[in-house]
Amino acid sequence: MEISNKCTNENINVNININDNDNNINEKNNNFVNKQRIFLFDIDGTLSLPRKKVESEMIETLNKLKKIASVGLVGGSDFHKIREQVGDNILNEFEHIFSENGLVYYKNGKLEHIENIRNYLGQQKYNEFISFCMEYIGKLKLPCKTGNFIELRNGMINISPIGRSCLQQERDEFEIYDKKHKIREKMINVLKEKFELFNLQFSIGGQISMDVFIRGWDKTYCLRFLKDYEKIYFYGDKTEKGGNDYEIFVHPRVIAKKVGCPSDTMKYINSFL
Repeated sequence: MEISNKCTNENINVNININDNDNNINEKNNNFVNKQRIFLFDIDGTLSLPRKKVESEMIETLNKLKKIASVGLVGGSDFHKIREQVGDNILNEFEHIFSENGLVYYKNGKLEHIENIRNYLGQQKYNEFISFCMEYIGKLKLPCKTGNFIELRNGMINISPIGRSCLQQERDEFEIYDKKHKIREKMINVLKEKFELFNLQFSIGGQISMDVFIRGWDKTYCLRFLKDYEKIYFYGDKTEKGGNDYEIFVHPRVIAKKVGCPSDTMKYINSFL
């Protein structure tokens, strides 16, 4: 059985070399679970299509991987959205779950850590930032706007120019429009200049939104909880500069691979099995 989704990025070539030191297949023949290495996976575009459920074949493959190494999820979405995509039993299925880049962290089913961006900024700075974003979005000329433009999470603020209330077709159309007109990229550039002293960091994630968080609260935040691992592997799709996988992708502790779709991820996982 083959996973049904197709790569959307035709420029991604997945070349698997089973003799690569990073893909030492002989490790599985030692008849023990190698807990000195961990595999981290982005979710949207990596384990599933954006905002879609992770398919059963992917879950089965991850379960096989868990027999030879630790497995963790690291996503920009809040925990509830990740659970919607991965499954209701997620806390029992995964040893490490890093929602909101790890600012909300579950280990072995228990909440281990939580950070809050509004408390960090203070109400006055937070109000100033939100008011400016609402005004900016109000002036944008887009083919479609819906609702729920700004979503406050624990560790970050998620901003969507089209609004998170959009339908799937509207989401797909905005992604195409944004690639041509750079709506999110231009907004980020304005926010960087306007709020230079707020110590904020910005990244484009998914199809319709961008994440705003404190500098250093990107996906590398999760690494502080993984000091016991000798090897850390990461797989993600938004690995270009400005994407929400970029910082962990280039981190010196991480062996990272770019994927174009869940099918790419399956190929990489199977190279270890």
